Amino acid sequence: MPSQTSAEARGPWRHAGFRTLFTATALSHLSTQIGYVAVPLIAVTSLDATAGEVGLLATLSTLAFLLIGLPAGAWVDRMRHRRVLIAADLTRAALFASVPVAWAAGVLTLEQLYAVVLFSGCATVFFDVGSQSVLPQLVGQEGLLSANAAVVGVQAASNVAGRGAGGGLVALLTAPVAVVGMGILHLAAALRLLALDKAPAPTRPERPTALRTQIAEGLRHVLHHPELRALALTASLCNLGTQLVNTLLPILFTRQLGLSAAWLGLFWAMGGLGILLGSRCARPLAGRLGHGRAIGLAAIVLAPAALVVPFVDRGPWLAVAAVGWMLTTFDIGINNVLSVSLRQTLTPAPLLGRTNATFRFMLSGSLAIGSALAGLLGELAGIRTALWVGAGFLALAFLPVFLSPVRKRRRLPQPLWEAEALVRQPIR
Repeated sequence: MPSQTSAEARGPWRHAGFRTLFTATALSHLSTQIGYVAVPLIAVTSLDATAGEVGLLATLSTLAFLLIGLPAGAWVDRMRHRRVLIAADLTRAALFASVPVAWAAGVLTLEQLYAVVLFSGCATVFFDVGSQSVLPQLVGQEGLLSANAAVVGVQAASNVAGRGAGGGLVALLTAPVAVVGMGILHLAAALRLLALDKAPAPTRPERPTALRTQIAEGLRHVLHHPELRALALTASLCNLGTQLVNTLLPILFTRQLGLSAAWLGLFWAMGGLGILLGSRCARPLAGRLGHGRAIGLAAIVLAPAALVVPFVDRGPWLAVAAVGWMLTTFDIGINNVLSVSLRQTLTPAPLLGRTNATFRFMLSGSLAIGSALAGLLGELAGIRTALWVGAGFLALAFLPVFLSPVRKRRRLPQPLWEAEALVRQPIR
């Protein structure tokens, strides 16, 4: 009988549905990472945005998870997942295509950018919740850890390629032109998702449950479970710190340090490389140290590296800060793979959408708060102060998990969903 590790290693790639989702995720995330560089630089270089306005732009890009994040989980549990994913990518393609059109016509404004990032964030809510809910159904228990490692890995590779390419495209073609590629990539992802199997409409219960009741079920499942609660708190603190740092880097690089967009893209690409390497090391570390220990011990060793990021400057300190950022995101890559896999196995199938939405609500809510706080601190106390606050959150984010039962978990539990039955079902 093959070992579980061997089965995991080959499991997800057997499924055509997973290969389809993997490709679409890669295309969508690559577009997102190009926009991570291009959109704030449009605001800074083309529209003369201030630190507060850049902070508001970043806040609006994640505000959708606060506005519709929780009901989106209940909605996704009721809808055909294939349609949700395709509609989300088509919406984002149309929104980002409007930016270069408006720029070429000379009518691009900050207000349009605000609207684009807000509504594209709404589409991203549905795509993220839907894709994380679909994944266990596609690969089952044996392939879950390998599938999550592959998805986190391709997202990290997109960070490297997308942010590096975003910086280069902005430097060569200007930021609005770089956004053209974003729309094309989202359109390609939508076309790829057409290959997912169709399915009949989800079965409706005889007595429909009120939306607020369904939302409350997802919240209770996460917040009353000691391991899920700790995972959510650690990830939220990590996102808060990350967003505090990332929101103000475009202003620091281009205005205070006088560095080009290409250097900013390379710095962010180092972070993507860290996530990629962390995702590749997650399974071996879990096998050697235990699933929960790998999450906790990696953070103790790597999280303090965030404290060198606020020293970023021209010359050698640029390299030192980039290495510190890469080590910080290496820990994030490990955590992403192991924490998401644990979350999925601790959740019954009917609650997957709402559990994922609850996590996304908390995580992206932290991003929105981090963006707003970055803008406020940048205006009132200075950019370096905001960077130190963000680095502090990153250095201490591991504490909820380290002080919870997660730290003692040796391996993934038996999933609460019936893996083999789910794999045989078509995607809704």
